[in-house]
Amino acid sequence: MKFVILVALAVVALGAPQSARYEAPASSRSDSGERVAILRDDRIMEEDGRFNVEFEAENGIHFAKSGSPDAANGAVIQAGQYSYTAPDGTEVLVKFVANENGYQPESNLLPVAPEFPHPIPQFVLDQIAFAAEEDARRQREGSFERTASVRAPSTSYGRPN
Repeated sequence: MKFVILVALAVVALGAPQSARYEAPASSRSDSGERVAILRDDRIMEEDGRFNVEFEAENGIHFAKSGSPDAANGAVIQAGQYSYTAPDGTEVLVKFVANENGYQPESNLLPVAPEFPHPIPQFVLDQIAFAAEEDARRQREGSFERTASVRAPSTSYGRPN
């Protein structure tokens, strides 16, 4: 059985096209299909692991990054920035740091979480008040137990207890 599978794999491999041409990735071409020239590409790699990389493309993309190994945790700490023009004409600049705390981008175009503590919506406050009233009612009626007891779900249709 293993021999049959091996022969089938060999037949598939031999049937694959042998003269495939490599095309440049779509990202190196502009929307019109024209090639984008790299105006500058500087790379410095030090023997101790430090590096600097910077390139600039004809279409306005600019990228710069530097880094060095962190002996304490074996990671590489990196910092840099990149910029480009968005399709709507907006200039985009993203600065970043990548270290033991992860990748941390910074840009005025990135969404920002609201300040904490942020205002609690009214429907949430209403739900909390409703739950407190229910607990108080159950306690008055004596059906409220401090220990968490779980009842089996009902198998019939009807009004819940």
